[in-house]
Amino acid sequence: MATKAKTKATRTAERKSSRSQAASRNQGRQQAARNAFDVLEQDHREVEEWFDEYDELKDSDEDRKAELAEKICLALKVHAQIEEEIFYPQAREASGDNDLIDEAVVEHATVKNMISEIEEMEVGEEFYDAKIRVLGELVKQHIKEEEEELFPELQSTKMDLDAVGKELAERKQDLMAKMQA
Repeated sequence: MATKAKTKATRTAERKSSRSQAASRNQGRQQAARNAFDVLEQDHREVEEWFDEYDELKDSDEDRKAELAEKICLALKVHAQIEEEIFYPQAREASGDNDLIDEAVVEHATVKNMISEIEEMEVGEEFYDAKIRVLGELVKQHIKEEEEELFPELQSTKMDLDAVGKELAERKQDLMAKMQA
């Protein structure tokens, strides 16, 4: 399915609405440090912007496409790992919502599989752009579910979001250093 201008406008409006909702949640919290939601939402916004930028590139801009694809894949691998190692286990324990967490883990597996396929390809190969677009759609849907379902559910638990946020940020920094080396 080709991405149309109207679809892009709809997606942009949805993200703005999501950002507004996230800002409202943040206003309701006292923040001495970045909490888990802040860390994860920052990652979400960053990768959404990269997908949007990729969508707007011309076929001839192969160098920029390759650069963005590399950034997207690295960011998603690190993000998935910190969620699976730190965030999801604590969210599962705090909420008792196995279904929502199980679904997120399965979505991660699909995303990681697509990343592997993309990393084996070169810009310009058949289906390369399509795989990036589909990856973007999967990731954006996953983000929406996390921010609109999981995060609100966790707000009413005793999960220490500040401590988890600190742990996520530290692990992310370690993984980025290792994976970029």
